[in-house]
Amino acid sequence: MELAVKQLTKIYGEQRAVDELDFTLRPGEITGFLGPNGAGKSTTLKMIAGFLRPSSGDVLLDGYSVTQTPLEISKRIGYLPEHNPLYLDMYVHEFLTFCARLFGLKDVKRRVTETIELVGLQLEQHKKIGALSKGYRQRVGLAHAMIHRPAALLLDEPTSHLDPNQLHEVRKVIREAGRDKIMLFSSHILSEVEAVADRVVIIHRGKLIADTPIGELASRFGVETVVFFETRFSGFDPSPLERLPDVRKIEKLSETTWNVYAQSDVREHIGQEAVRQNNPVIQLSQKTASLEEIFQRATAH
Repeated sequence: MELAVKQLTKIYGEQRAVDELDFTLRPGEITGFLGPNGAGKSTTLKMIAGFLRPSSGDVLLDGYSVTQTPLEISKRIGYLPEHNPLYLDMYVHEFLTFCARLFGLKDVKRRVTETIELVGLQLEQHKKIGALSKGYRQRVGLAHAMIHRPAALLLDEPTSHLDPNQLHEVRKVIREAGRDKIMLFSSHILSEVEAVADRVVIIHRGKLIADTPIGELASRFGVETVVFFETRFSGFDPSPLERLPDVRKIEKLSETTWNVYAQSDVREHIGQEAVRQNNPVIQLSQKTASLEEIFQRATAH
């Protein structure tokens, strides 16, 4: 199963809010969805979920089309919007029971109990939603999105306005939910994306500018990594490393310590060359660019 976004476009008057997006999502892979304010992230998520009709293009999931069979798509997608809509005067258990019945689930009681346990709401289930903290309200929203066992989860800013403890809790729920589902989540908290996502899709002014595993982003946008290493003996010859295509500069710090500036991970090459020169590496570390630095480079122009 896969979720395929095909030439997805949304036009408002003269503005192309989303411009022919193409990407494919698969189960078990958590994908971070990034872009500056106004890039079209929320509009894209609404179209994928079937809440907003595309101007052109389509979304396909399990053989169903969001433009041709939107109800079938909605049965298979769980969607948590940025502004989590909840009935604040309802109790948690009552609200989730109501949601399960709306989805037409058969064993409502069992499914509500399972979902409450999955998102960690056992102690809060008999409280009114309006009395919960923001972190627990987000959990209720996640439970609502997940109660019908969707194949795909779309989360729009699920960690916004949360304190560090709440961030940790919601991050744990996202990881757990992403083990066997298609998951796409947007966030302005790039450290959260870095901690959770396996892959990143970046859009800017409605256009796709990156779709890559998170570990390959730095090289994709020419952002350097710095590898520090120390050899046991002096006299290491760096010239073989200088000939590697991704190495930009090698800096000698002392007789036995070096910095290598490169656009890819060259630690294996360093180790192999040290062995060849019979001068073992006794310390090796790599400093990679943060997702924030890469994001700024990607959206600079």
